[in-house]
Amino acid sequence: MGSIEMDKERLTAEMAFKDSSSVVIKIRRKLPDFLQSVKLKYVKLGYGYTCNYATVLMFLVVLPLFIATIIQLTGLRFDRIPDLWTSHNIQLDTATGLTGLAVLLFLLGLYWAKRPRPVYLVDFACYKPEDERKMSIDSFLDMTEGNGAFEEETVQFQKRISTRSGLGDETYLPKGITSTPPNLCMKEARAEAELVMFGALDSLFNKTGVKPRDISILIVNCSLFNPTPSLSSMIVNHYKMRSDIKSFNLGGMGCSAGLISVDLAKDLLRANPNSYAVVVSTENITLNWYFGNDRSMLLCNCIFRMGGGAVLLSSKARDRTRSKYELVHTVRTHKGADENSYNCVYQREDDKGTVGVSLARELMAVAGDALKTNITTLGPLVLPFSEQFMFFVTLVRRKLMKAKVKPYIPDFKLAFEHFCIHAGGRAVLDELQKNLQLSDWHMEPSRMTLHRFGNTSSSSLWYELAYTEAKGRVGRGDRVWQIAFGSGFKCNSAVWRALRAIPEGECGANPWADSVDRYPVKMKGFYESLDGRISALENLKEVQAPLVEATE
Repeated sequence: MGSIEMDKERLTAEMAFKDSSSVVIKIRRKLPDFLQSVKLKYVKLGYGYTCNYATVLMFLVVLPLFIATIIQLTGLRFDRIPDLWTSHNIQLDTATGLTGLAVLLFLLGLYWAKRPRPVYLVDFACYKPEDERKMSIDSFLDMTEGNGAFEEETVQFQKRISTRSGLGDETYLPKGITSTPPNLCMKEARAEAELVMFGALDSLFNKTGVKPRDISILIVNCSLFNPTPSLSSMIVNHYKMRSDIKSFNLGGMGCSAGLISVDLAKDLLRANPNSYAVVVSTENITLNWYFGNDRSMLLCNCIFRMGGGAVLLSSKARDRTRSKYELVHTVRTHKGADENSYNCVYQREDDKGTVGVSLARELMAVAGDALKTNITTLGPLVLPFSEQFMFFVTLVRRKLMKAKVKPYIPDFKLAFEHFCIHAGGRAVLDELQKNLQLSDWHMEPSRMTLHRFGNTSSSSLWYELAYTEAKGRVGRGDRVWQIAFGSGFKCNSAVWRALRAIPEGECGANPWADSVDRYPVKMKGFYESLDGRISALENLKEVQAPLVEATE
């Protein structure tokens, strides 16, 4: 097996000789090795998150000056302080005692005022559609070929993508798409949204015992379906929520919008203590199915599927004992200032006027750059000191001293026990596993979610966490890293710490409850699912066409 690296186009070509007259050439795009080169400004940003400069100023300047002033006013001498513990004859006068009490109260008040209020994840729920909504790969291909909207070359392209995407035969599509003929209308889109959101919320309220009128903050994120009234209003109306609820509807923010919603909920809960917040993450498929022949827009048909999740967050101290997780960190990265990043996932019309979401050929490179920035910023917050020290020393030697030393790649497995990486596609998961040096066990939740439910956009992270819980892997004190990326281009991370062990028996309403025993499934090789062998001439013709199109 030979391999040729094409760094300019970020392609990998592999050639295998089957016999004297047959050769197979495989070409795929790859993520850049984003841990091999980092920028100091993002390391500085990460350390900035760990160190609040106002707090440092308070403790290093204001507090010492306050203590020195009190000592001068009361005449308290430092050489007499040890005698307070060794001599029974030392007596403090009233002024000294009151001063000491005032200093103690000041320190306690300062700590209480500056400490961040904890945000707890009480529980979450994922929507599991009915079995009649299941769509196998063969059924999807039959539907694609039978509706007459696609040219023969386009049908063959979708077949290749579908058989290599990592999706299984039990993903779900809404009724509007599977109907004959497809019924893509506002009514069906609303029906899909209600089915997903209300299904997830009903399960969440049943699991937690919280009433809808107890919710103070509601955040809904859905990128491509934003009707009037909004989706958040749809929920408020259905559950008859309180009139002073703070509701937000986030649109057009891509697959990473779920963690944006969590970050927004965190800020709102800290500004409104003793409150509940609900985050609903979903994507609507019905009105965003593409019936054209632009290949860059057809990828979404092959990998995106029906799904949604609802999360209950709390800033109430009494909820700590029953909550599953505590939010430790959120880190958001936005690369929208760069034109390539902004345009790489873009909703537009094709040359026939059909609307779809186009995925540019620069997507893998853009994703790698955003991931690199986010991970570099997150590192100082989560990595052990030993890893930070080795990473920082190597970085300084390379960047400032221009030393030719091998980059030190931090071991993120020392910072987290569980990884929930957005199930955006098989190729991205492969490259992330390679770059972060993760084991198959660490990648299992992401790969199995992609196989069982497909790419459910911003809610995929919650299906992955549900898988980890259904396997009984979450123990008290375990750290969970959720990372997602999406249009804009954005990459966002959330770090959670488990407050208690979550046994398998607690996962009755888990979407994996009836199928987790069948997982993990053995994933087929990238090309093993294709029937027969492709001759050298046929394969060369097949792989040259996309390359010619990509370079034009």
